[in-house]
Amino acid sequence: MHRSDFILITLLIFTLPGVHGGKILVFPLDGSHWVNMKVLTEELHSRGHSITVVRASNSWYIKETSAHYTSITIPNTGGFDEEVFDSFVSRLLQIRREGASAWTRFTLEMEMVKQFSEMHRDMCEMLVKIFEDEKLMQSFQDANYDVVLTDPGIGGGVLLAHRFNIPLVFNAADIWLMRNDFVFEFPRPTMPNVVYMGGFQCKPAKPLPQDLEEFVQSSGEHGVIIMSLGTIIGKLPHDIAEEIGAAFSQLPQKIIWKYTGERPESLGNNTLLVKWMPQNDLLGHPKTRAFVAHGGTNGVQEAIYHGVPIVGLPLIFDQPDNLSKMKIRGAAKIVDISNLDRNIFLQALQEVLHEPSYRMNMQRLSRLHLDQLMKPLDRAIFWIEFVMRHKGAAHLRTESFRMPWYAYHSVDVIAVLLAAVFLMLLTTVAVIRFLCCRACYKRKIKSD
Repeated sequence: MHRSDFILITLLIFTLPGVHGGKILVFPLDGSHWVNMKVLTEELHSRGHSITVVRASNSWYIKETSAHYTSITIPNTGGFDEEVFDSFVSRLLQIRREGASAWTRFTLEMEMVKQFSEMHRDMCEMLVKIFEDEKLMQSFQDANYDVVLTDPGIGGGVLLAHRFNIPLVFNAADIWLMRNDFVFEFPRPTMPNVVYMGGFQCKPAKPLPQDLEEFVQSSGEHGVIIMSLGTIIGKLPHDIAEEIGAAFSQLPQKIIWKYTGERPESLGNNTLLVKWMPQNDLLGHPKTRAFVAHGGTNGVQEAIYHGVPIVGLPLIFDQPDNLSKMKIRGAAKIVDISNLDRNIFLQALQEVLHEPSYRMNMQRLSRLHLDQLMKPLDRAIFWIEFVMRHKGAAHLRTESFRMPWYAYHSVDVIAVLLAAVFLMLLTTVAVIRFLCCRACYKRKIKSD
């Protein structure tokens, strides 16, 4: 090695910023929320951080073993049940189609509240087991975690962060990571510790498996349509699935449908049913023409990223709201799944396929989304590492979180103003009464 090369390498070593592999405790929410959290954990692991994930033994998506994290498994609590969601969706669609009474709808909503209450109870039992396990709590203490990464849908991570005085990312937090993108959302004022990372899970498409690529290529100039109802809804009532299958069979396009239910008899040779599909890679394939989706945030953001128009079948939670925003932007056609038949569905598909404005509008949204100074995932990781480096981000937090509830909601100010108004009214009434009494007294004297 030449002396000049040696000097150059030495200078580079001393001028490069130091890399600190931090310790991160992850307390996630199962289901589709874990799909997002998993992206963050994998990226953090790739940057040299040590990840520990707290999970329930009956977790649906959160695996006990992983190359990207070490898990702490709490026995038999806090998991999700796919059958609960399938049953709820079936009953919800039945009620909508039958035009049931408001009372029936209310009963169904209360049943869903009950299911979530049971999930909340399981989570509370899980937390009790954690906090009563002295050995486990001591291991948390000894680990000296740099940050707790948790989900705003649950409180376990917040309690652990508070118990061990660890900076918190996501909830009552040092930094809020929001899956919002103003290409998709409407503008709003926010605080400095709110970081937007909408579409952080999106990435360029990878090559498809050979069998899937051959099926896609067999579509010729017509291309393919993909359909998925997300992670928690694997099947539909049989009659609705038959209508969807019948509509698909009348199209020249090839169809890839993620579906775990019984195979509809109406399916044509152009439709491939799969239990899992590489959704992001299919959306990024040049032959993909449309995306039939339930309107979950992940799917909508991936469709925006790749510029694929949507035929929306909203079901529950935030799905109707998400698809309404896409409809307003001219990038989606919404179909009421409770009134769906093969003709209505076929008409919606053909409109999205053959009306150029849908694809043009979605591709315009895609260009806006991609035109950013920093990738959303890089932005999220930067702020997580920022909190780790500085042991929090208190300077970005509003002091309102320290205020008592009555001060936060200005109850004390309102009470003072009401008291002042009341005092003024009392004073005004007293003055008027005094003047009236005085006038009456003078008249009485004159009459005497």
